[in-house]
Amino acid sequence: MAASETLKTLTALANSPPEIFKDEDRLAALAACTKLQERLESPLETFLRFMFGGLQGMVLRVGVETKILQKAVEAKGPIEIVQLAASTSADPDLVRRIVRILAAMKLFEETGEDVYLATPLAGAFVAPSPLESAVLHIGSSLPTVASIPEYLAEKGYHNPNDAFDGPWQYTNRTNDHYFDWVAKRPVLQQAFNTVMTISRMERGEEWFEFFPVKDRLKVRSPDDTLLVDIGGGVGHDAIAFKKHFPDLPGRLIVEDLPVVIADAKDMPDGIELLGHSFFNEQPQLVHKARAYYLRTVLHDWPDKQARVILENIRNVMAKESILLINENSLPAAEVPLYPAQLDILMMACFSSLDRTEKQFAQLLDSAGFELVHVWRPKVMLPGTGVLFEAVMKG
Repeated sequence: MAASETLKTLTALANSPPEIFKDEDRLAALAACTKLQERLESPLETFLRFMFGGLQGMVLRVGVETKILQKAVEAKGPIEIVQLAASTSADPDLVRRIVRILAAMKLFEETGEDVYLATPLAGAFVAPSPLESAVLHIGSSLPTVASIPEYLAEKGYHNPNDAFDGPWQYTNRTNDHYFDWVAKRPVLQQAFNTVMTISRMERGEEWFEFFPVKDRLKVRSPDDTLLVDIGGGVGHDAIAFKKHFPDLPGRLIVEDLPVVIADAKDMPDGIELLGHSFFNEQPQLVHKARAYYLRTVLHDWPDKQARVILENIRNVMAKESILLINENSLPAAEVPLYPAQLDILMMACFSSLDRTEKQFAQLLDSAGFELVHVWRPKVMLPGTGVLFEAVMKG
């Protein structure tokens, strides 16, 4: 196909309404566009994309924190830089510099000299959209990401492996773990909570839709504990499980830190709450459950701390108990850019990692478990989790 014909096809595709694509086709088209960009770019253009990408994240964060985006969206029409500056109490010269990058990012359209119109995309980063919180959450980690080269050089390029002594503590000059640091900053804590809600919505099928629950999760008596959701937050997973299997016998227990459990509201009948730290010996209430369940818990902790969590669970399991771990799992080869970047973000914030299947098996083995099966949904989307099923070793 001639270059001119290819350009016509690409232009027509670019002007097509997004709703014509099914989700799988949309992802395939994005992958093809990325491959085309990589093929067409010069090395200098690739260098600029690599090295300047962080600047866009920084500018987007400033646009959110100063309310530049919010005020522009609220204007419902073109707004002058001086008006935008006055409404945000920011220096007009600064606002102009921020807005022109946001315009290049297609969040603004320039309609005249120093006059800009917020595009529909800008509205995606303004409350009540949860992406406003996502900008604040991820943005707060960018200084740590930027300082990783200095941290690694000082540490002799050792892989971070301690959640309480890593890039986060180095950059922020603190002894606090990430969670403790964020808890002292209400705006960032709220942003974190919102982002965790987003991540639950974007993972595709729920684990109990591709795991044989009725065959594998059975108890002898309704008084026996069916499932303990450890690190279960305010009970999102347990509530969804209960709604899906309202008549399944057995007790359901949600365990998390007391401060988290205190925020659990309107729990359905049949779900019990337990305030407890999984770094401490598990209480009698959760002994000998049929299943112990962890959702996106272990990727927050390097092996040193993850092993303690797992050993505390193993110590209260019955012989027939099973361990279910719902996590992202990196492929062994050809890891896409998005999950590879998330892995680096886990290193920055937690000295942790997103593990491959082999790494999960090794971690489980070191804590006294045997990985017996990996359950996967029918469709694997970006961010989709898998379910690791493990039992105590011999």
